Amino acid sequence: MKHTLLIKDWLSSFLSLLFPRCCVVCGRPLAKGEECICTVCNINLPRTNYHLRKDNPVERLFWGQIPLERATSFFFYEKGSDFRLILHRLKYGGQKEIGAIMGRYMAAELLSSNFFQGIDVIIPIPLHKKKQQIRGYNQSEWIARGIAAVTGIPIDTELILRKKNTETQTRKSVFERRDNVEGIFELQHPETLAGKHILIVDDVLTTGSTTLACASCLVDVEDIRISILTLAMVE
Repeated sequence: MKHTLLIKDWLSSFLSLLFPRCCVVCGRPLAKGEECICTVCNINLPRTNYHLRKDNPVERLFWGQIPLERATSFFFYEKGSDFRLILHRLKYGGQKEIGAIMGRYMAAELLSSNFFQGIDVIIPIPLHKKKQQIRGYNQSEWIARGIAAVTGIPIDTELILRKKNTETQTRKSVFERRDNVEGIFELQHPETLAGKHILIVDDVLTTGSTTLACASCLVDVEDIRISILTLAMVE
């Protein structure tokens, strides 16, 4: 057994010399035990820490529109910042594993604040089936997988469907974004969610229009409670 482990360690070290794993932010080779981002970039990640603030700016986006329990985003997305590469590689670079890794990092930090207390099920913002076929995966679902691995909360990807394949929200105004996503989600079997606390998970929060459209299809469910968590938010 010990001999086998030594061979695995040697092989892993040899492969890392030929094909070094690099930090998605700064590009430096990752040390043993580091995943996705190096320790320095992890320390410097522009965290919002909004999970520690009641009535934070993320929560204010949804005030009076849904039965909101709590909401936060993990870090700030800034144009021109190297940290934007986390989302770019996840969303457009085919590196879906980044979602699970960052989901684990995020959940581990939020766990002690009781952010996940009482949540019954995680629902990642769904992609339209055509867009998911082109991309090969749903980046929000992979973030949710990382959260579930830490919290033990189950994920459901079947309860909310995306009916329309909308245009990208990039470069649209606030009002255009709202019009673009109006009525695009449909809830299946609402009776199964009665009295439940739902966590909606997405990759990045800009105006909140897509997240609100998704959450809005839940508002008529009896005694529903909704929380929202995104990996990043546009500052």
